[in-house]
Amino acid sequence: MAAAKKDDRKIVADNRKARFNYEIVETVEAGIALTGTEVKSLRTGKATIGESYAGPSGNELFLFNAYIPEYLQANRFNHEPKRPRRLLLHARQIGKMIGAVQRDGFTIVPLRVYFNDRGRAKVELALARGKNAADKRETVKKREWDREKGRLLRDKG
Repeated sequence: MAAAKKDDRKIVADNRKARFNYEIVETVEAGIALTGTEVKSLRTGKATIGESYAGPSGNELFLFNAYIPEYLQANRFNHEPKRPRRLLLHARQIGKMIGAVQRDGFTIVPLRVYFNDRGRAKVELALARGKNAADKRETVKKREWDREKGRLLRDKG
């Protein structure tokens, strides 16, 4: 019997609304280029990525609008909370993501920020397509029906 892979990720920020607002096509893990105070601030777990997105700038991908609060113990060398942060991906992955955004109208949305088992800060990015209002209503109906079905099965025995 194969040993179960242990998931040692410490999740710092989670974008729960992204799965509701977007249809996720593909996910990819990317590193983030951070300063020392940003890493220390991330370890406190107060970052938010709810309104953030990733986009191209030249031949690189950047994470825009992600809020990492200033580190309280830092002095004048503190970071700017909403600065664009470079995403670390292979050139082929960057080309594929930029092509999907420009050609096919996809959006690159961060799903979660976490520290992997080696202590490196990572972002789980999703290539996504926006849902319209009807698709969102359908998602809500399906979720409510699944809850009701679970209640019925639990009550019946």
